[in-house]
Amino acid sequence: MDIVMIGSGNVAAVLGRKFVAAGHRIIQVVGRNATAASELAYEWDTESANYMSLISRRADVYLIAVTDNAIAGVVADLRLPGKVVAHTAGSVSKDVLKTVTDHYGVLYPLQSIRKDINYLPDIPVYFEASDEKAFAVLKKLASSISLEPPVVAGSEERLKLHVAAVIVNNFPNHLFSLAEQFCRKEKLDFRQLLPLITETVQRLKTSSPSETQTGPAFRNDGETLQRHLEILKNHPQLLHIYKVMTESIKQAK
Repeated sequence: MDIVMIGSGNVAAVLGRKFVAAGHRIIQVVGRNATAASELAYEWDTESANYMSLISRRADVYLIAVTDNAIAGVVADLRLPGKVVAHTAGSVSKDVLKTVTDHYGVLYPLQSIRKDINYLPDIPVYFEASDEKAFAVLKKLASSISLEPPVVAGSEERLKLHVAAVIVNNFPNHLFSLAEQFCRKEKLDFRQLLPLITETVQRLKTSSPSETQTGPAFRNDGETLQRHLEILKNHPQLLHIYKVMTESIKQAK
């Protein structure tokens, strides 16, 4: 398929690379950041544009890969009658595109995506469409870049998935950041924790996390918990989170 990529950030870059690897053609990159759009266009041997008025009309599908709160601004004056147009947001309804075309939808990649990675990650894809034409095109497009069959998911389901994704990705990564800061201040090497982090994630492939919970809160080891709290007195943000997580683990037993 011939694709116009609207956006030049992380999602646009990685999805674009996946599309190219799958045999599709990016015929244009449209983005407000002229430098980023030009860099992606150079990578894919195509053209770039910085204004919606210059958007190509020759594509099979137009993919809006921008931040959730920027979608409305992108589509405000965008009109592509007869074309298939989709956005990539997990928390935005497909109906934000109904003034753009009759053939619209969502292609939501459930993955943490950064354009500076040097590999193409496995990306589960969820999609929905306004009509049969958009459904067929988006299903074919999603199937070409996902190892697993793409799943149809409406706005409410995608929003719930987005919440779950934040909990399992953004929250743990923030905890890793706090732990790294703690280690730095306490003259410890954060990298010594990497085997533990890896093992924790590996267990999820074979067991429910509720079955593999360990630690002093789970054991109700009051003495160890108290000693930990004493150490964390000089780390107020981490101390607060430790108390909240400890109580949550206790209540989950």
